[in-house]
Amino acid sequence: MNKQVLIVDDDKEIAKLIEIYLVNEGYKVIKAHNGREALKVISTESIQLVILDVMMPGLDGLEVCRQIREKDNIPILMLSAKGEDIDKILGLTTGADDYMVKPFNPLELLARVKSLFRRTFDLNPQLQASGDGTITIHSLQINKSTHTVTVEGHRVNLTSLEFDILYLLASHPGRVFSAEEIFERVWKEKYYQSHNTVMVHISKLRDKLESEPGGTKLIQTVWGVGYKIDH
Repeated sequence: MNKQVLIVDDDKEIAKLIEIYLVNEGYKVIKAHNGREALKVISTESIQLVILDVMMPGLDGLEVCRQIREKDNIPILMLSAKGEDIDKILGLTTGADDYMVKPFNPLELLARVKSLFRRTFDLNPQLQASGDGTITIHSLQINKSTHTVTVEGHRVNLTSLEFDILYLLASHPGRVFSAEEIFERVWKEKYYQSHNTVMVHISKLRDKLESEPGGTKLIQTVWGVGYKIDH
């Protein structure tokens, strides 16, 4: 396994603990202890996933996440000592793919990392509705094999979760998916009061698709039921 993970945390003991668990699973690890160092590593190294602490002096994790998302769609798992819902939403709206609250169980973190890698790099047979993995709806084109989305030929940068939500809805046109079903299919975990998490991702996904030239309101809300896309 040659997947390389960047751990960004100003607490060197936590960074070392995470490194031990990841290395034991065969991952390559690079550590950075502040935001600017992290951005430099990402610009010079091949990084497949970032574990990013929110609270750091200087350039905090939220700003680092925003800057990464301006150029790259690599999966980001954010860590924070704060567990309030507003902080989770804030972290996810900057482009994070997942979120964990400190203190955390290292084995759970490892499971989240593996889940992010599966969603981003491995085949997902549940979502392969078409033969070549490509779906076209009006001006929108979704290519599963290359993990790319375009609107009127313009590339739309999505996180791995946003992509999977979009592909799930688009590969079942007309079908309404509840927030619970979206969460369990895309996150591959049991639904636990995560309606806000799904809602935030849907909102960001809509913003990205509709802001493009030729973008239309593809994702519809069926009030009290869920979300759908019609061909």
